[in-house]
Amino acid sequence: MPLVAALQRQRGQLLHFVPVCMAVGIGVFFALPTEPGFWVLSGATLGGLILIVFAVLARHGWGPVWGALACVALGFVLAGARAHWVATPVLEYRYYGSVEGRVVGIDRSSSDKVRLTLDRVRLERMIPARTPDRVRVTLHGQDEIPLPIPGATVVMAAHIGPAPGPAEPGGFEFARHIWFKNIGAVGYTRTPALVFAAPEPGIGVVVFRLRMAISQRLQAAMPGDTGAVAAAIVVGDRSAMRLDVVEALRQSNLAHLLAISGLHMGLLTGFVFGAVRSGLALIPFLALRMSSKKLAAGAALGAGAVYLALSGGSVATERAFVMVAVALGAVLFDRRALTLRAVAVAAIIVLALQPEALMSPGFQMSFAATTALVVAFRRLAGRARIGPTWTRPAVSVFLSSLIAGCATAPLAAAHFNIVSHFGLIANLVTVPLMGALIMPAAVVAALLWPLGLSWVPFLVMDKGLAWIIAVAQTVSDWPGAVGRVQAPPPEVLPILAMGAVFVVIWQGRERWLGAVLCLIAGVLWVNHERPPLLIASSGGLAGMLTDSGRVLNTARGDGFAARVWLENDGDASVQEEAARHGGQAFEIGDTRFIVVRGVAARDVTCGKDDVLVTNIALDHWPGCPLWDPEHLRQTGAIAVQERAGALHITTARSHTGRRIWNDPQARKEKAAQAARLWALIAGSN
Repeated sequence: MPLVAALQRQRGQLLHFVPVCMAVGIGVFFALPTEPGFWVLSGATLGGLILIVFAVLARHGWGPVWGALACVALGFVLAGARAHWVATPVLEYRYYGSVEGRVVGIDRSSSDKVRLTLDRVRLERMIPARTPDRVRVTLHGQDEIPLPIPGATVVMAAHIGPAPGPAEPGGFEFARHIWFKNIGAVGYTRTPALVFAAPEPGIGVVVFRLRMAISQRLQAAMPGDTGAVAAAIVVGDRSAMRLDVVEALRQSNLAHLLAISGLHMGLLTGFVFGAVRSGLALIPFLALRMSSKKLAAGAALGAGAVYLALSGGSVATERAFVMVAVALGAVLFDRRALTLRAVAVAAIIVLALQPEALMSPGFQMSFAATTALVVAFRRLAGRARIGPTWTRPAVSVFLSSLIAGCATAPLAAAHFNIVSHFGLIANLVTVPLMGALIMPAAVVAALLWPLGLSWVPFLVMDKGLAWIIAVAQTVSDWPGAVGRVQAPPPEVLPILAMGAVFVVIWQGRERWLGAVLCLIAGVLWVNHERPPLLIASSGGLAGMLTDSGRVLNTARGDGFAARVWLENDGDASVQEEAARHGGQAFEIGDTRFIVVRGVAARDVTCGKDDVLVTNIALDHWPGCPLWDPEHLRQTGAIAVQERAGALHITTARSHTGRRIWNDPQARKEKAAQAARLWALIAGSN
């Protein structure tokens, strides 16, 4: 059979399909509208085991198909197990009062304010069983107040509550994002965070305090923006970075330099590998009796592990360390380091440990870039050299930036709605500096620190980072530097990813069917129409899409939702500009939506063909359909459009479904299922 013959051609590449099939199962789990129960996960586990038996028995026929389906089941079960494993209490209502907890994280919010993550949380008049394990609080109005000591227990008066829903139907689900970070409530405070108790001993606290101490030392040695960027790339601390610098780096396609990911881990371990191997070569006694390459690989692996610990262990850094560990492990066992097999092994490890990483832009972009680089340079390896020897490093940097940029551009456009037109230029003049100057200087500074001579490499780092910041600001200010694109529909990225993966790993002419999938994804994206009317879950913000852009009803309030709407429209406007020509009434077909904020809604009169949208509760029926906070609490944000002469209303809840990370009832059902299971086990014993 032609299909069996095509499957047989994949025999040497089957490992490459394992993470792909796992990703399909993980994607299915997160796409479900309701939470799968214990028996569904048990059935998937049993089904996967049966499929493995089929795959072993039918090795030379349909075995790969059964194996692929088993990997899909494995991904589904892993995602379900992980979602339940990280389950912690979630605050189900708005709370204002005393919040006490230990500082285990310091970063910066999208509003450019310092943000604390607290564990060992205590809330006033709340039993421990219902208290979130972690909360995240943004500090407003405290720019001049010193930050609390890392690891210290602090107390403050804060407004906290459950994670807000998506800004629009199909938008980013923040509740799912923080669920896997064990954060059960988010909010803000306008009062100082007072230190209640000094840090306690413990490995986690010690590492965190060491990270922040290094960050403060870097900022003291390099005052200003360069020290803030140095802290970000060395220990992952972005709390001192100004928002305009971050925006300049993003618009010039240099924001990847901030994330401690494959680039930084590769540069650091590569420098250590080269330095150790070169040093051993200078000692004939060792060089002639030991494998300097393997010793250097071991030293580089240790340096990478230390870097992982000091960076805070984010998902991006863990992913980068796994990929570096696979590559260095290949060196230790005399295997080729940079192959698709190594990329596949790294992806399997990451997805097995953190299935939720599949949904993050960092995972998608890093593996897209790495896969593209491995495939491209493998194809170029047997070709004739381009240009004289002295130009090859520059050519390699150019090709690497071009290939990685092309591989990640669709993903960056889909997630961030921007295209940096001059990003290749910015990367060409900054990435070599990062590899040849900044990261080596960081390693040398660590070695010279005990001798009190770290100021010399810090000076080098300062000049190099100042150059990168200057390039970012210059390039982002060029006319036409940034293009805006509208957000794609949810199905585009999965189709695009499957098409690209099929082209890369399938053996045979059928691989070009993947290009057809990519073309379909592009057509769906280009022809996607944004919702004409969007209404925020608060009831205080609405926006109508017009020929000149989206018009908002207010210039203040619901700023996050307004920014997300405009970005997803591919519109560079800010809320104040979009509200200049706004009003209180928006018409779609024969229906008029009247959006009124505050007590003015009590005096509005409306007809039966109108819909009144307000952000306050009304104690009387206005005579027309009413979308008030109580109604919107059940639906979330709403999108309205006209189809075939009738109104089509889509809610955020219809997209997110009822899952344990966003629905209290789903969490209660999960707890009840667990109780019944334990009762069944106890009864059988």
